[in-house]
Amino acid sequence: MKKLIIVLPILSFLTCCVSPENNNQNIQIGQMKAFAEMVAADVKPLALSEPMNKAEVEALWETAQEIAKERGIEVYRENDLIQTQLFPAEIAEEMEVLIFHKPEALNAYRTLKNTIKNGQNDESEARWFGRLLGYPSHYINTLLAKNTSFRTLPDFGIQGTNLFLYYKNLDQAKTFYNQTLGLEIISDYGFACTVKITDDAWLTLVDEAVGRHKADEPKTVALALLTNHLSEWYSYLKREGVTIKYEYKPKENNAHDGFVAIDPEGYLLEFEMFKQHPENEKLMPLLPSYDAKSGATDRWSKNEGFYGAVYWLYYEDMQEAERFLEEKIGLRQIVDQGWAKVYQVSKNGFIGPVDGRRGMHTFTEKKGASMAFLVEDLEGWYEYVITHEPFSIHQEMYTGKDDRYKAFVGIDPGKYFFEFNRFLVHPDNERINKLLKKDQ
Repeated sequence: MKKLIIVLPILSFLTCCVSPENNNQNIQIGQMKAFAEMVAADVKPLALSEPMNKAEVEALWETAQEIAKERGIEVYRENDLIQTQLFPAEIAEEMEVLIFHKPEALNAYRTLKNTIKNGQNDESEARWFGRLLGYPSHYINTLLAKNTSFRTLPDFGIQGTNLFLYYKNLDQAKTFYNQTLGLEIISDYGFACTVKITDDAWLTLVDEAVGRHKADEPKTVALALLTNHLSEWYSYLKREGVTIKYEYKPKENNAHDGFVAIDPEGYLLEFEMFKQHPENEKLMPLLPSYDAKSGATDRWSKNEGFYGAVYWLYYEDMQEAERFLEEKIGLRQIVDQGWAKVYQVSKNGFIGPVDGRRGMHTFTEKKGASMAFLVEDLEGWYEYVITHEPFSIHQEMYTGKDDRYKAFVGIDPGKYFFEFNRFLVHPDNERINKLLKKDQ
């Protein structure tokens, strides 16, 4: 206690000796050092100081130049910061900012500034500025939503994911997914049956006679079922006589291991385990350490199920697909495999766009699958899509048979149908709605 009595007055004395003006300068210098370090490390192409008046900049200018020189970069004094939708228009009005940069990045900034002076200044220019500042797409989306009417799907609440597959023999498909794979049936409308992969990642099996697609359309989709029990699943499915397309051949240094099975009508099922690897550093913290519900035994059972699902979709133009998922739908990329990416949609549901030239499927104009999103504020999202047109609508809002659900359908750049829906209060939806409330 005596130590505290001695030290605390000294700290108080030192704090009192620092004027508010000097303290503010120290904070600004600390920020400039941090930003300069990020530019030097290529984390950010440009870094902006806080807006300051001319006198404040004069007081810090020499120090800022020294900070930049020490890190092998440059600093530029900007008294006319470009205005985009990224920030409020008045953020630097009649103020100056210091821009820490490497020469090529400042050239890009000046090109953007000329573009804006020539009359082009909408969302594209805001995103351009955001990228120059090193912001990822999801953060640019957040800034745009603060300052404009721009919105993405997460703003309206994503409750879960669902993949629709189409069958000639629906009963056979139901038996396979429910009994062979052990997936719980959470709704059965007769013409369509939904099974649970996880609480918020589902699969719906549809009778082709009433579905949006036909069973003989190209099955340009693959479903990855995430599990830590690859060898057990592989041995079990072989015993059950399930056709294996790609055998289980684990490798020590792979980012992931797995094998591919084929369901009764030809859809590909990838049993997959992501591993600790630089490629998966953003994904691994999102996944549970084991998938056994009890966690109390080493004995495996198919009823332990899966801890996640990746819906692999195949594209002709990957850049277009990425921009769509990030900037129009508003998803966050968490895995980059080069020719395949992974985006998180719900807690345990992920979308994986794949280059159709390198994946298990090639790109096809038609495809026997639809991707669905469970949306909390479906009406709000629909109104936004109608007003702002982030993508084309294939089917306007409708209410499903017997008032079980509401939905509308859009088309993505790969010509996949993206359905957005909400399940209504109905006896057939009791299990579904319990799961959705549990997830909230």
